[in-house]
Formats: sequence, structure tokens, C-alpha cells
Amino acid sequence: MRAALATSPAKDDHPNEDFAAAIPGAAILLDGAGLSGTRSTCHHGVAWFTRRLGGALVDLLSTDGAPDLRDVLAAGIGSVADAHRATCDVADPSSPSATVVLLRLAGPHVDYLVLADSVLVLDLVDGEPLVVSDDREAIVGRRYRSAMDNAANDTPEHDAARRTYVEALRAHRNQPGGFWVAADNPSAAAEALTGSVPVREMTSAALLSDGASRIADRFHLADWSEVLRLLSTDGPTEVINRVRDAERKDPDGKQWPRGKTHDDATIAYLTDLAG
Repeated sequence: MRAALATSPAKDDHPNEDFAAAIPGAAILLDGAGLSGTRSTCHHGVAWFTRRLGGALVDLLSTDGAPDLRDVLAAGIGSVADAHRATCDVADPSSPSATVVLLRLAGPHVDYLVLADSVLVLDLVDGEPLVVSDDREAIVGRRYRSAMDNAANDTPEHDAARRTYVEALRAHRNQPGGFWVAADNPSAAAEALTGSVPVREMTSAALLSDGASRIADRFHLADWSEVLRLLSTDGPTEVINRVRDAERKDPDGKQWPRGKTHDDATIAYLTDLAG
């Protein structure tokens, strides 16, 4: 398996809260969630959480005979929660969380897991790409985001509306009828989307945080087949560059309403999956 990774922080003076890693036979992508200016019961921060969880998942996926991917994620969530349970209220909805995409080669198959709104795109030998994304947060969020979408980005009105939006969403985090993320409760792993595809039916795979998937699912600058072709010819950095160009052309969010003008953007692009 060959892997090409690229990541770009939303702001140069702010830590990148995404995480990506590739090891022999597996890849991981996380997108941390949190909001400065709102109350949080964890003093470590979102970047610490994603890096700690990402490291735990690397260790677990590096073990021979690793279990089902949901069990891998559950174990990782539990170990990170235990690492700061004594100092932070990890069960509070304001504590850090993350989306998760896992991909693992398992003999003649590729197994995958997706939790929350990062995106996995599998380039299939025949037919359109298989796109896997968990849209439950977006479905819940539609009822709360109108004020945020109607305000110009990077204004006091937009900042206030976004804080209100995030606080409203927190009540639905890891709740039945809401949406599920990696936070403190290992049982959230059971809510992840999972599947398996024969390796011979695939040519490549892409793991994208939602800051990078904007190129297709928010800005509609390319469909997923075109994104995969761009990844194949120019690599993940070019995809992120095109996202940044679009963001700069729409700084106030009028053309593409969004919570963040710029977001951390990360891509892991995998080829030669059969080795």
C-alpha cells in the first residue's frame, strides 16, 4: 500500500486539530471538534485529544490479529478517556471529540469504519466511487444553523450565531436520535458505519476531513470521480489548494454558507492496495 498525506491548518496561529496516519495495511483520519470561546470542561484541548486518540488507534491497528474496527475504536476511545478522566469532566458535551475514518487491509478485503462527517471515498474498478459519510450531525444541525448561515463570516454576528449553533448541537451529541462522535464513551463506536470491499474491486481510497471534502460536498467544484482523478494526477496537496482558493474567493460565506471560513483540511490518499 502506498500513502500520500497532506494537511493544512485553518489558521497559521492555531493548532491543526486534524490527525492522519498511515501504517502498513491501515490508515487513520480524525477531525477534532470544539470551539474556542465556548465553555469546555477539558483543559487539554482538541488538538491534544485527536493526537492522543490517533496514537492509540495506530497502536491498536499495528497489533497482529487486531479485532473488528468497531472494537478497535472502542478501545481507543476508552484509553484516551481514562488518560484525562481524573483532571477533566470527559462526559460533559463540551469536552473534545473527533470524527473517525479507519481503513484496514484484511486479506483479500478492505475493511472500513466511518464515524461522523469525515469522508471515505473508494475508487472502484467498475462504476461510480463508493462514498461513505455519516450525515447525522448535518441532519440535526439543519434546524439550528439558519442564523449562522445568514450572517457574514468573521463578523461578531456570525461568531455569536456559531457559538449558539455549537451549544445547541452539544445536546444531541452521542444521544439516540442525535449524532455520534468519538469522545468519552466507547459505545459510540457501535454506531459507526462499517463495511468491507474486495481489494480486487478497488484502485484507490481517499480519507478526507470535512475541511478538505468541501471541494465536492459544499463547494461542488468537482464530483468525487473528478476528485479521485485529481488526487491521482496532482496529489492531495492540490485538492487542498483548490479548497483554499475557493475559500479566499468567498470570505464572507455568501456563496457557500459555512460555519468556518477556513477549516483544517487533511487528506490521506491510498493506492496500490494489493501491494
